[in-house]
Amino acid sequence: MSVFTHLVAELGRLLEPVLAQSATAAAIVLFTVLVRLALHPLSRAAFRGATPAAGCLPLLLQLPVFFVMYQAFSSAKVGGEANELLGHRLFAAPLGSRWTEALGEGGLFGAQGLVFLGLFGAIAVVAAWSAVRGRKAAAVAAAAAAAASAATPAGRGKAKPGAAKAKPGAKPGAKAGAVVEVSAEQQEVMRKLGGVLPLLSFGTLITAAVVPLAAGLYLLTTTAWSVAERIWLQYRKERAERADKAGQAAQVEQAA
Repeated sequence: MSVFTHLVAELGRLLEPVLAQSATAAAIVLFTVLVRLALHPLSRAAFRGATPAAGCLPLLLQLPVFFVMYQAFSSAKVGGEANELLGHRLFAAPLGSRWTEALGEGGLFGAQGLVFLGLFGAIAVVAAWSAVRGRKAAAVAAAAAAAASAATPAGRGKAKPGAAKAKPGAKPGAKAGAVVEVSAEQQEVMRKLGGVLPLLSFGTLITAAVVPLAAGLYLLTTTAWSVAERIWLQYRKERAERADKAGQAAQVEQAA
């Protein structure tokens, strides 16, 4: 933990000429960005579905970082010496303070209380952003599943694994993608999960209300990064798909 406190303190000193008392808070944000940059290859692999474990690794690897952040701004001493980070602030609120302590200092709309309200508001905006995109993604997945189910020929029962129709002009022995039939019950479950799961992102608000302000800043930064990262990866995926379709269309025109 002493290594972490030293790193954040040094980053804060670099930013202090510009940000004054809030330099350490900015250093926490910068530190979080560096952590997420290091984890970006894993996040990219998780988005592509490379391995089942890939989706869990970015979250699991962040837990020790969050724990160290929590401890660093909760301990009066680090390495037998006074914890210098506890004296730093984000505007009027000490980075080691909690919301309950801020309420005791000046109430909900006191100087420290307003800092926490600003943090909660920013987290709520990110959570709402994540929830909206999550519901859209779930709706698209449910619609695709329903379309695949409707495409299954009536009266033939469920499609056998690996069974598919050959495309016109395909070589003998070539297989097309199998049509998977999704029951009405499965579609209803997908619809319900699509409405509930995105709301879990608001759980970050509860955590931010009970941890030190510095840990709340970490949560805000890493959550915002996760949402923005997924939007960027989805954009790149859709752009690649459009490029592939355009290339296929050009080949068809040339063949004609």
